[in-house]
Amino acid sequence: MINFFFETDINLLDKDRVSNWITGVIHSEDKTAGEINYIFCDDEYLLKLNQEFLDHNTYTDVIGFDNTIGNELHGDIFISYERIKENAVQFKVDVNEELRRVMVHGILHFCGYKDKSAKDKVVMTNKENEKLQMFHVEHL
Repeated sequence: MINFFFETDINLLDKDRVSNWITGVIHSEDKTAGEINYIFCDDEYLLKLNQEFLDHNTYTDVIGFDNTIGNELHGDIFISYERIKENAVQFKVDVNEELRRVMVHGILHFCGYKDKSAKDKVVMTNKENEKLQMFHVEHL
């Protein structure tokens, strides 16, 4: 089950469509969806989590807490909507597209993809692009 929680004002896309897309992404990686919680917050909220749990004193766009059991994905994905809006301007993309990229980025981490090395970042970006295309495909 995909859940959405809001600690800040955000104009999220159609929740059902996004939920169905995320579930499809999970299935496309031969995984099943357990309890996935998206928590949308602001920079300060996410900074506090970054400091407390990861010992990082930097702003970030997404932090995931993975509680996956076998092939069933479970976890919490915290997203700073402020950071998403700034990233969208910086990368010259639509804010909703950047939001979806970060949402799927968290799921891909739960699927086992990493992004610490240059090689891993290339794989992650390619996977993000592949999964974003799934959102834009009309399902009949």
